[in-house]
Amino acid sequence: MNVLSLFDGMSCGRIALERVGIKVDNYYSSEIDKYAIQVADKNYPQDGDKRLGSVIYLDEEYLKSLDIDLLIGGSPCQGFSMAGKMKGSSTKCGKDVTTLEQYLVLKDMGFEFDGQSYLFWEYIRVMRAIKPKYFFLENVRITKKWLPMFNEAMGVEPTRINSSLVSAQNRDRYYWHNFGEIPQPEDKGILLRAVLEDAEVNYNSEPLIVPEATKKGYIEVKPGDCFDNCQPKSKTRRGRDMAKKSNAILTSNGFVQYLGRPCELKDFNENSTCHHAADATDIKGNESVKRVYAESGKSPAMTTCQGGHREPKVLQSETTYRKLTPLECERLQTLGDNYTLVLGENNKQIVSNSQRYKMIGNGWTVDVIAHIFKGLNRKGK
Repeated sequence: MNVLSLFDGMSCGRIALERVGIKVDNYYSSEIDKYAIQVADKNYPQDGDKRLGSVIYLDEEYLKSLDIDLLIGGSPCQGFSMAGKMKGSSTKCGKDVTTLEQYLVLKDMGFEFDGQSYLFWEYIRVMRAIKPKYFFLENVRITKKWLPMFNEAMGVEPTRINSSLVSAQNRDRYYWHNFGEIPQPEDKGILLRAVLEDAEVNYNSEPLIVPEATKKGYIEVKPGDCFDNCQPKSKTRRGRDMAKKSNAILTSNGFVQYLGRPCELKDFNENSTCHHAADATDIKGNESVKRVYAESGKSPAMTTCQGGHREPKVLQSETTYRKLTPLECERLQTLGDNYTLVLGENNKQIVSNSQRYKMIGNGWTVDVIAHIFKGLNRKGK
């Protein structure tokens, strides 16, 4: 089939199609991040002459001539995420954009849009122009305000899948498609330890500091401790039940904020139900807090923020913690090892680790996409 991938990134959709054995005749892609394109070119050089540039400038008549069978994409999500600004699809002057027709009028009038989440309407513009036989769109777990807009524009309700079923990462996402009913993937029971490199890796290790609970409500959590009977106190201060998987985390100035309140602690043992009970905190200046995750838990979602990466920390030992390596983050997204590693002359790395983190965070959990594409494979047969 002929495929058009909008917001293609590093071509995660191409990998997923390959994993389920769907033959791709032509894979056209729209992407503007030069580093992601370099990674895509390294892994799929045969697609190099089918990279079409920015979605904003895609000509509809040209796209119709390509005879696209499958349209895929993951439009920018920050405006729709509870971890983002939650301005959704809107102009810079604060006007909500809720239909394609409204968007096209505002675009023609030269209005500027807030952030990048408005690009959802470019996906809809292309989809309605080319009328592909199949379509697929990924985005975050949309807030209630915007979910009906997505459903109406796409013409279907989404399938909701958490990547934690097939990987060591908590990544709760919505997927709109016309492949028919998609069952939930089988839970593979993968924990963070499954993706970690050799125990001797020493990647940006730092001392683990567990301070006294501060007057701001931060609480000391030692490796091996877990929370008991934590209940939400308000919309802005949430307790965590460590018997459950990690929630998504927020960041401020590069440090992860802990939005907890003092809770009763109890000792952890092998028979405890608190199987994710090995978090620790590190407070700098009594303002910013880091979460440190144990190998017996799940990683929070791989995400990006202003060109940086909100990487989780992992316990290195009882006294140190470290960043996850780029290779470990690739594994969290079920990419192949070193998929994002691009080397030039004399084996010099030409895509920095910072850019690797960024594109991995912007990418898809490939095994989730492949699971959904199995429905497409069944329809095709």
